[in-house]
Amino acid sequence: MELNVSTASQEGHAVVTATGELDLYTAPRLQAALAGLLREQVDRIVVDLSGVEFCDSTGMNVLLAAMKRLKEQGGELELAAPRPAVRRILQVTGLDTVFT
Repeated sequence: MELNVSTASQEGHAVVTATGELDLYTAPRLQAALAGLLREQVDRIVVDLSGVEFCDSTGMNVLLAAMKRLKEQGGELELAAPRPAVRRILQVTGLDTVFT
């Protein structure tokens, strides 16, 4: 499976939409998109996960690293609309309380 990533930014905030499976092989696509936005100094990133069917630890690490870097820059990262399977992973790992 593949991961498609698109970004849209305006007035200091951005929306990243991911569709497909977020895993060891596809996570670099999301990482590249997030890194590009971080270089642009956006202060808020919303990652739309409504189209992500699966996410492994590599994908979670990409999201955590981006959140940490954005917080260091005074911004915030939000996860939006995760599917039940992804939401379950967030809950089991305790990351649902980190991404609030």
